[in-house]
Amino acid sequence: MGRVRTAAFDDQREAILAQAAALFAHQGYTATSMNQVAAACGISKPTLYHYVRDKHELLLCVARAHVGRLQSLVAEVRAETHSPRDRLAQLIARFVRAYADAQNEHRVLTEDVKFLDADARERVLGGEREVVAAFADAVTALRPDLAQAALATPLTMLLFGMINWMFTWLKPEGPIRHDAMAPVVVDLFLGGLAAVQVPPPAKPAVKRSRPKTPKKETCA
Repeated sequence: MGRVRTAAFDDQREAILAQAAALFAHQGYTATSMNQVAAACGISKPTLYHYVRDKHELLLCVARAHVGRLQSLVAEVRAETHSPRDRLAQLIARFVRAYADAQNEHRVLTEDVKFLDADARERVLGGEREVVAAFADAVTALRPDLAQAALATPLTMLLFGMINWMFTWLKPEGPIRHDAMAPVVVDLFLGGLAAVQVPPPAKPAVKRSRPKTPKKETCA
C-alpha cells in the first residue's frame, strides 16, 4: 500500500524543490550535490531521499512544478470572461508577475532541462508547448489574420522572448518591480501588435542551374 501524503509532507517537498531550484539556478545543476540540497533544507540526506529518488527526479520535479503553475495561470484566465484583448493582456500580466516569485525556477527551466533524459524532458516541453499554444490562441483571437499568415506562433515566441529573460536584468531589489513592468509589457506588445503588417506571400525560390564546366582536352 502506498504511503499517504500529508499536508506536512507536501509542504516539506515544496520547500525542498524551492531550495533545489535556488542551488541549481545559482551554481548549476551539475555542480549541485544532493548533500548540498539536504544541507540547504536542514534535513539529512536519507530524509531527502524520502521525498525524491535522486537528483534527476529532483530536477524533473522542479521543472514540472514550475510549468504546472504556468498552466494553472492559463486555465484561470481561460475560465474567466474576457474580451480577446483583455484575455491576452491578462495572460501577459500574470506571467510577468509570476516570474517575479519564480526566478530560480525559471532559470532552471531555461538552462537545466537539457540535463533530463529524453522522456522526462518531453514531459516538461509538452507542458511548455501547451502554454505557448494558449498564448498563440489568444493572439489569434485578437488578430485572426495573423493565424492565416502563420504568424500567431512566431509573434508568441517574440513575446516570450521579451518576458522570459526579464530575470536577467529586472532584479527584485531594484527600483522597478515586476508589478510595475507588467502593464508596460502589455502596452508594448498590444500596442505593437495592432501595427503588425502581414507580409506578402514569399515567392518560390528560383533554382539556378550551375554552369557546366568545360571538359579539359588531354594530350594523347
